[in-house]
Amino acid sequence: MSAEPRTILHADMDAFYAAIEQRDRPELRGKPVIVGGDGPRQVVSTASYEAREFGVHSAMPGVRAKQLCPHGIFVTPRMEVYAEASAQVRAVFDRFTDLVEPLSLDEAFLDVTGSRRLFGDGPTIARAIKDEVRRATQLCVSVGVATSKYVAKVASDLRKPDALVVVPPGEERAFLRPLPVSRLWGVGAVTQQQLERAGLRTIGDVQRRSERELRQAFGDSLGPHLYVLGNGLDPRAVEPSREARSIGHEMTFAADLVDAGEVRDTLLQLSQMVGRRLRREGVRGTVVRLKLRHPDFTTLSRQRKVPPTADDLELHRVACELLASCWPGRPGVRLLGVTAAGLVGIDAPVQGALFSAPPKKRDQLLAAMDRIRDRHGEDAVRHGVERHRTTPWGPQRGSGEPG
Repeated sequence: MSAEPRTILHADMDAFYAAIEQRDRPELRGKPVIVGGDGPRQVVSTASYEAREFGVHSAMPGVRAKQLCPHGIFVTPRMEVYAEASAQVRAVFDRFTDLVEPLSLDEAFLDVTGSRRLFGDGPTIARAIKDEVRRATQLCVSVGVATSKYVAKVASDLRKPDALVVVPPGEERAFLRPLPVSRLWGVGAVTQQQLERAGLRTIGDVQRRSERELRQAFGDSLGPHLYVLGNGLDPRAVEPSREARSIGHEMTFAADLVDAGEVRDTLLQLSQMVGRRLRREGVRGTVVRLKLRHPDFTTLSRQRKVPPTADDLELHRVACELLASCWPGRPGVRLLGVTAAGLVGIDAPVQGALFSAPPKKRDQLLAAMDRIRDRHGEDAVRHGVERHRTTPWGPQRGSGEPG
């Protein structure tokens, strides 16, 4: 007797960062919003659907986005806000199944096979998730429902925004047949040209070839890959253990940083962003990693083991020591990143330094700062050593500070 077909959902927030900006700033609604910068080194993180009509898309250079959409409204990313919204969405997913595999802040796979008896069939669960996400965040999520991860992802992407696309068991091949080969995972521009030269323009063309023919034409790696996906046979399980093994943030700057104080200030903001995410997720890092890139794209990485910590200032102290070990003040700094790795639970024992505040008091202070920021915004409270904030493209200076 064959096994019962799985029910897999792929949930993907619609234009996530841009939608949050439009939610929080009503004057942006209905307008082409581009999250990112329009400078020569800046890239688009997300574009609203109004901006996408002009050809703007994520990872596009900001200069090109400005050319395509001169009236686009460029907005500085607010990663802490996006992470908070992502946590609200994840809480909705967790109410329907414990088999959730997050792919990023704005998308995840869910295996709801075991939830059908309690919540209904796949389409019913998908509609309930869409309704609850909207109620919790005032945002839209597109959902694909299928028997495999690959087909569910294709389905969710097909009719965005606010999509609900269902591929019933047994109809996978028919659903995929008319789609272009570019819809196959792993088929980029070069591979697409290779397939089209062989006469394979649609997934249906792939389906008409045997696995042996595809292997002979495209090799032992790509051939079977095309056969499995083209026929909707993706057997991979949803992996709920796929959580971040590290938490990090980095910034690429419009103009190289050359002032040591500005570099350290930027490391502090990055450390705060990392520390806040560590505390939100209930983990501590046992490795602090620094990433530094020079204008010629030379990239350095340094790391150090530390007692388990989610303390902004401890992350910053170690990051600055790592910086001193590899950067004498020149050449300039194009990119900086701070990462906490080797994550452990929040209850891992912590040894306090001789002259530092006891760990419990530090935890209480940091928790209080988090609550203030949650209510009043990121600039409501700062560490005493912080001189000024940075944007993702460089330090913000007040009117009295040198340019």
